Amino acid sequence: MYPLVYIARHGQTQWNAEGRLQGQADTDINELGREQATQNGRRLADLIGNAADFDFVASPMRRTRETMELMRAAMGLDPLAYRTDPRLVELSFGDWQGFTFAELEKRVPGSTKSRRAAKWDFQPPGEGAESYEMLLERIKPW
Repeated sequence: MYPLVYIARHGQTQWNAEGRLQGQADTDINELGREQATQNGRRLADLIGNAADFDFVASPMRRTRETMELMRAAMGLDPLAYRTDPRLVELSFGDWQGFTFAELEKRVPGSTKSRRAAKWDFQPPGEGAESYEMLLERIKPW
């Protein structure tokens, strides 16, 4: 029998709302994100029944931990009784983190063209930046 896995994205952040490349910048969820997390916790509780029988794991980033804690509270579980795994941190956008695509294009015209042409393999500039392919290799063992 295969394990049952549910993946929930963190609640909305201000950077999400602004279309900013967030990556590994440790931003917080906003009020809408908190509402989303609570709603998702209620939905998940309805789907899985006895939530206490499941193992809960989150990225160690603030936005994912707050999302997890709100979801668990909405399920009637101890909000802090979960674990984190650093392999689950988001993709690093390197020097692009914090910018919108429009801002990047304004700063360096044509800079996002390569990403549009080959999104999976594209690695943004800057130390620690990752392509989606690199991200996949990082999380595969998990």
